[in-house]
Amino acid sequence: MSASTQGLQLRTGSRILGNWVELLSSMRFAISLLAVICIASVIGTVVKQHEPLNNYVNKFGPFWAEVFASAHLFSVYSAWWFILILAFLVASTSLCIARQTPKIFADFRAYKENMREQSLRAFANRAEAALNEAPEQAAQRMGQTLLRSGWRVKLQSRPGPQGTGWMVAAKKGRANKIGYLAAHSAIVLICVGALLDGDLMVRAQTWFNGKQVYAGSGLIANVPAQHRISASNPTFRGNLLVTEGAGADTAILVRPDGVLLQELPFSIELKKFIVEYHASGQPKLFASDIVIHDHDSGAKRSARVEVNHPVSHRGITIYQSSFSDGGSRVKLQALPLSGARAPFEVAGVIGGSAEIGLGSERFTLEFTDLRVLNVENLAAIDGAALAAPAPTDLRRAIESRLGAGNKTVTERHLRNVGPSITYKLRDAAGQAQEFHNYMLPMEVDGLRLFMFGVRDASAEEFRYLRIPADAQDSLDDFVRLRVALADAALREQAVQRFVAVAGQSGGPQMAAALRASAARTLGLFAGAEQVNTSWPRADGQPQPVRGGLPALSVFLEANVPASERERAGAVLVQVLHGTLYELMQLSRERAALPALPRSEFTQRFMAAAVISLSDSFFYHAPVALQLKDFEHVQASVFQLARAPGQNIVYLGCLLLIIGIFAMLYVRERRVWVWLAPRGEQGAQASLALSTNRKTMESDQEFELLKSQLLHRSAADTIGG
Repeated sequence: MSASTQGLQLRTGSRILGNWVELLSSMRFAISLLAVICIASVIGTVVKQHEPLNNYVNKFGPFWAEVFASAHLFSVYSAWWFILILAFLVASTSLCIARQTPKIFADFRAYKENMREQSLRAFANRAEAALNEAPEQAAQRMGQTLLRSGWRVKLQSRPGPQGTGWMVAAKKGRANKIGYLAAHSAIVLICVGALLDGDLMVRAQTWFNGKQVYAGSGLIANVPAQHRISASNPTFRGNLLVTEGAGADTAILVRPDGVLLQELPFSIELKKFIVEYHASGQPKLFASDIVIHDHDSGAKRSARVEVNHPVSHRGITIYQSSFSDGGSRVKLQALPLSGARAPFEVAGVIGGSAEIGLGSERFTLEFTDLRVLNVENLAAIDGAALAAPAPTDLRRAIESRLGAGNKTVTERHLRNVGPSITYKLRDAAGQAQEFHNYMLPMEVDGLRLFMFGVRDASAEEFRYLRIPADAQDSLDDFVRLRVALADAALREQAVQRFVAVAGQSGGPQMAAALRASAARTLGLFAGAEQVNTSWPRADGQPQPVRGGLPALSVFLEANVPASERERAGAVLVQVLHGTLYELMQLSRERAALPALPRSEFTQRFMAAAVISLSDSFFYHAPVALQLKDFEHVQASVFQLARAPGQNIVYLGCLLLIIGIFAMLYVRERRVWVWLAPRGEQGAQASLALSTNRKTMESDQEFELLKSQLLHRSAADTIGG
């Protein structure tokens, strides 16, 4: 290769390198990177980070969830492009500082006293005046005046055509340039702190130290060493769950494809988790009384961790993040909602599971969560007691009663409604439904109702079945009625009793017709008879109707002319109420209990029971599990962070405040006064003021300088 070719390549490479340096150090490039960082931070704030992928699929759909996941929008702050942008921003701003710092410090020392007289006449704030004192004497006087006003002054003598002249150069507000350096240095420090406190070190452990993300399950103690990071890790942020009376010393670092376990140099023992509530039942304080056991020294340290009041130990800050169940023991009673099953009890631990058999089917009961306190809005709905709706309003009635457990249409009234249990019922095929049931009844619309919630997916809201409480504030009467409704023999007896009471005034033919009508009505309501049509689902597909008020409504639509439906519907509702009342009495007789009195409470209970029995056909579960007893065990969730970049970020924030204040509120000004000889004892003065921001204060300051230095008012001044 010839020397000329090598020289050309060197010049080309130098030019390319210079272009890259110019790009990185340009202000536009840095602002563009800052804009991308801001947009990414907004996304990271709006979109909840590090959630399971299924949650995002339910929220955004499969296509967009995959698109967002490929862009790492569900873990923005640990995304490779976010870290790369931070690194580029650090490099860009550092180059900008490196290029501007020598110029700024050179400008600190420069007074620009070599300014020519012709140049002074080009300034907006300028003035000329004739002085009755020699140039040197005037220069000394002006210099002392400016020094007393806080200006930094330099005097220079210069030979000229008329003799020796003097230049008075002064400057003030150079902290404005310090603000430029402070603001840019703050950006570098904040970005460096973010890089240090991010997951860069954790990634380095997986890249260079042989650590692997753990995607399995089981006990933490059984996780192999290749999934554990040593306690000497300089920076991390993880979660630690500690049960009351127990301790833990391994934090969990959530990764997109699993977890890593972070060993701690100490263990945290939770003595007590404390929750304090407002009068409305809403929590006002979460706190954990803990004991820190240091592994190296063996020392113990008692502390209390509260929200916004963390505790630090050996460079690791312990935050109160949230709370959870620590393995409470619960006892549930299974209430049959389909078929004539007998109630039974099942016990378990929150976080565990149990196998239950319902006839020939086997289910896995997964105990998900126990909440001892629930604050709900129980503002009463205006109106009287619940009544059975007309058949033509069945759909609207069902929609108004299937929904949130505290659905009302009036003002909010918050109240603690007691404990609740959340569980999943999984069939042999692995399909599961989630349930959320309250232990105690809550008063809604003047009735005390038990709430049993169900949903098919975690993205859905719970739909609640409302079951009225009996006179003993229990579910016993309703369960007996539901079991009796599934018994064909008891239904027949209830029909006979109803006909014996309601058909006394008619003859045998009327009694036979009433018996047939009552048997058909009760059979349709119980789901024992098949209807000839169906309602369409939301997706347009036909949905079979079997049982409840919808079955009666479909029967009327199929067999009764439209003009007769309202009257026929009212008759069917009366027949249904009468037969169900007799069925309730039969169920109590079989349980050796006295008959229900004909009272207002019984009437309201039966009216609500009709709706609940109808809604139970939409509660697609063979049983409802009611919480009967529990032994509550709390657990506290801590967030542990070793953040060496935190102090760097604080310093950067301080510099940013100083820099912005200096750039916005400190004005850099320079003053020049050229004093040329005029006659034997006089001088011709030319005054000019330069400022980096033109404001009214600058004009006022210039007027003051004219008065002090030239002894002239605005009216006597030439120029300006």
